[in-house]
Amino acid sequence: MRRQLKTSICMLTLFLTLAFTAVAQAQQTTVSGTVTDASTKETLPYVSYLITGTTLGGRTDADGKFSISINGNYTALKFSYVGYKPLTKVIKIGTAQVVNVQLQPEAMLMNEVVITAGKKPRYRNKENPAVELIRKVIANKTKNRMEHYDFVEYQKYERMMFSLSNLSDKFRNKRMFRNYQFLFQEQDSTKIGGKNVLPVFQQEKLSNNYFKKSPEKTKTVVIADKRVNFDERFIDNQGLSTYFDRMYQDIDIYDNNISVVSNQLLSPIADGAPGFYKFFITDTIKNHNPQLVELAFTPRNNTDLLFEGKLYVTLDGNYAIQNAYLTVNKNINLNFVRALEAKLDFEKNPDERYHLSKSNLIVDFGLSKKSGSGFTGERTVTFKDFKVNNPLPDTTYRGAGQLVVVPDADKRSEQFWANNRPEPLSAGNMKVYGNLDTLQSIPSFKRTMDVVTLFFAGYKDFGPFEMGPVNTFYSFNGVEGFRLRLGGRTTPSLSKRYYFETYAAYGFKDDKWKYFLSGTYSLNNKSIYAFPQNYLRASFQRDTKIPGQELQFVQEDNFLLSFKRGENNMMLYNDFYRLDYVHEFENHFSYTLGLRKWQQTPAGSLYFSNYPDNGILGRIQQISTSEISLGLRYAPHEKFYQGKIYRTPIVDRFPVFNLRYTAGIKGVLGGEYNYHNFMGSVDKRFYLSQLGYADVTVEGAYIVGKVPFPLLAIHRANQTYAYQLNSYNLMNFMEFVSDHYASVNIDQNFNGFFFNKIPLLKKLKLREVASFKVLFGGLRDENNPALNPGSMQFVRNENGLTVTNSLNRDPYMEGSVGVGNIFKVLRVDAVKRFSYLNNPEVSSWGIRARVKFDF
Repeated sequence: MRRQLKTSICMLTLFLTLAFTAVAQAQQTTVSGTVTDASTKETLPYVSYLITGTTLGGRTDADGKFSISINGNYTALKFSYVGYKPLTKVIKIGTAQVVNVQLQPEAMLMNEVVITAGKKPRYRNKENPAVELIRKVIANKTKNRMEHYDFVEYQKYERMMFSLSNLSDKFRNKRMFRNYQFLFQEQDSTKIGGKNVLPVFQQEKLSNNYFKKSPEKTKTVVIADKRVNFDERFIDNQGLSTYFDRMYQDIDIYDNNISVVSNQLLSPIADGAPGFYKFFITDTIKNHNPQLVELAFTPRNNTDLLFEGKLYVTLDGNYAIQNAYLTVNKNINLNFVRALEAKLDFEKNPDERYHLSKSNLIVDFGLSKKSGSGFTGERTVTFKDFKVNNPLPDTTYRGAGQLVVVPDADKRSEQFWANNRPEPLSAGNMKVYGNLDTLQSIPSFKRTMDVVTLFFAGYKDFGPFEMGPVNTFYSFNGVEGFRLRLGGRTTPSLSKRYYFETYAAYGFKDDKWKYFLSGTYSLNNKSIYAFPQNYLRASFQRDTKIPGQELQFVQEDNFLLSFKRGENNMMLYNDFYRLDYVHEFENHFSYTLGLRKWQQTPAGSLYFSNYPDNGILGRIQQISTSEISLGLRYAPHEKFYQGKIYRTPIVDRFPVFNLRYTAGIKGVLGGEYNYHNFMGSVDKRFYLSQLGYADVTVEGAYIVGKVPFPLLAIHRANQTYAYQLNSYNLMNFMEFVSDHYASVNIDQNFNGFFFNKIPLLKKLKLREVASFKVLFGGLRDENNPALNPGSMQFVRNENGLTVTNSLNRDPYMEGSVGVGNIFKVLRVDAVKRFSYLNNPEVSSWGIRARVKFDF
């Protein structure tokens, strides 16, 4: 049993990429130091150094510092830099040592010698030839981009590789890895990722790509796709690929901002780059046609989200980038990134301009930026058969969406890949597919993944049925008291057409059972949890809910959300009878048709009352409605990770549109009210370069008809201590209702732009956040009980004060300022409420926290 436990722990370590074990490192020769000019004592950036007798080495950083770990009996390092004499330094084998290097300038014949003071001159953009050159590059960006041409077509090969990295020999040789040695690979210890790596994912993709300028159209046809496929019970393979694609996007040096590991870094040739970067001419390469200028660049502030590295600029009048080397400063405000390196190569077109021919991006992640195990990802992209201004028929761009995957793209033969790879895979990388297939057949791995799935996804798999989610098994609230719940759902192992889901819950305070049952039929013979969805579902649900909280198809009772501030015992008992049809399309447009019978019964301190004809206030036991609905959603270019119980969108710059229409029908299936509810919203992220990004949501609704307040728009409130992005965090439950409203929510993340300028504070890598939310709304006279006694009355508390209110001419407003990236995962906001401060039991300010894992 103990041995099985060790094996499970081992396999868990392999696949929890950032939950690393601190391990002892094998003895190595470690050399670090600083390279300076022997005359001026100034540090020299990007000096090349080699281990003598090998081709291995590296470059100093922007501050002239270097560090290297060497395996083997090598005794010297050779340093070289343009304009300086090469220098070889002797090192001691098997010890950690500091070797500082002073390079002597090359002797040069000069007509005149000018002696100046040794004080380092202040860097200036004015009359700086390096800045003048980069401005010419910026001025010529438009004609050097692909979009300059009327037509472009090319073939694109992509390979992604992800590995556990920086694994010591001691860690690899542990007893629990004895049967898994075939998984490990060795590489040059000076490379990013260290000597021992353990591949966990690999994917290759081949596609034909087409671009048309006017009207602008693009088309990508994937003709081959080969990847490691994990058991779908544990991991969504398509979602995993999508997530990695988001982290490792194509690098376009001509874009103002470059996306890397879900952040946007300012390009060194962005329009405003001279204001954020320092540029230096470090070499002129005359034996290249055309001649090139080597241009080094560093960030003015080394904690900002900026690159450092070198550009090679053509001197043929195009001022194009012929090669680029990008990395980041070790002090950058980028979480978990220990090393980042991107290399871009360009080839000449027949018209003497350049196109990107190859890019290679490597990022090494780790909980510690200095040592220990980590996770390394590498993405290599190669372009070939690049053709420009070759008109193609419009049929090339037709079809469903901009991305098309040909049938059987994932079934290409080994011979096909051998013939179509730009360069062959290494022997180790060729084995990755087979090694990971073998791993999944090992019983201990299956047991481990069972535990991981239960812990992260919340479900325990039993083959045709899985039980969960575990975070809903226990919770509590003011009406039910302690609540126990148990449920689960069927899996595709039972049927790919039919799916069933159920749960039962019991409240010990109200002594009532709650339950849910649904049956779903897939119309496209795919899992109902996979994109694109196309299914028909019937369900019944009897459960509690807080009015105004959007009830999901199955309410998730998260234990952590049981803790709330103030009084929160106003709830509803709901009976839902539903029939839903969902249809998604490949272009990310979807629609939902629904038929719902809804019975609401007040619970706790919530009650329904009105003044009947005799003028005496009376209680109403239940509200019954029958509804039909149509929901439209359009999310162009949306990407997401599909989990076991929900879909997580990967937020990008593209907007998401929602439109919903709901009609209440009186006299059908017991419905008591006629009404029409129109609701629409737009969500969009705005990237603001060095000022971070802003998430903006605009929403509005209008309800036609006379209805009781439970059928009005009950605005999203929050009485938990967690900061919720889409709720009003200082509004009480059921505090405001409207039959028409409009709202704007802005959440601004500055990514440390201001904190990075404060000398002591910038070391903490904190990030500034701010938000503002404003809500305009109101009630027509027919739905306002203060003006229409025949309407259902608002709820009052035990002191006779109105708990539920309508918005007057003044909007509800709240804002917050906060600090994010605390311990790299925590955001804390000070929230201020600006209006309706005289309402009973409200707070004008509060502290709220939110856990957010981000790079």
